Amino acid sequence: MKAILFDWDGTLIDTAEHVFQANVEVIKSIGLPPLSRELYGLHYSPNWRRMYAALGIPEPLVEGAAEIWHGAYRGHEADLLPGARAALERLVAAGIPIGVVTAGDRKVVSGQLKRTGVADLLGSVVYGDDITEQKPHPEPLRRGLAALGHGSTPDLAAYLGDTLDDVRMARAAGLRAIGVQSPFFDPERFLAEADAHEHAESVAAWVDAYLEGRTR
Repeated sequence: MKAILFDWDGTLIDTAEHVFQANVEVIKSIGLPPLSRELYGLHYSPNWRRMYAALGIPEPLVEGAAEIWHGAYRGHEADLLPGARAALERLVAAGIPIGVVTAGDRKVVSGQLKRTGVADLLGSVVYGDDITEQKPHPEPLRRGLAALGHGSTPDLAAYLGDTLDDVRMARAAGLRAIGVQSPFFDPERFLAEADAHEHAESVAAWVDAYLEGRTR
């Protein structure tokens, strides 16, 4: 691999439950029926406009729903997922450029990146409010890969994410698409619905296996 990029929420940092609970509050505030985990897993997308439309939020209320979400979100001080930082450090030590492509807003994610020390390891970061096109459109990932200097060789890069739209974006951009274990998506869905190249239990597990195979 010439470069490896990652999603942020639920992939590197333990915020999947925080994101879900904030969306529960959004649905409650709008006056829709309670949001179940099953329905959330069926319709969740990092592209929040797309997800809110699928969950039945009227279009005129979508922008306001985003403000409700930010007010309800409690993941600002979340920890990195086990082994995530060490895995990123190992990739950097191996000379592999890494980056993050997230649907999260700069005002939320940039602080988390700095607080956890991950910002110092990254060669590129693309935030959700940096760009008009959103996941699963390939443009955010193309921008992140280009910032690492490898925009012309997507087939020699990989993207790891914990949602189906992460995998779809990687596929659309021509990168190796790795679905990372999620509490809201069965592993089979990454392979069957999003056409992932593979599924990993965690970033740490995938990086360990990748680096081990690389040295054989």
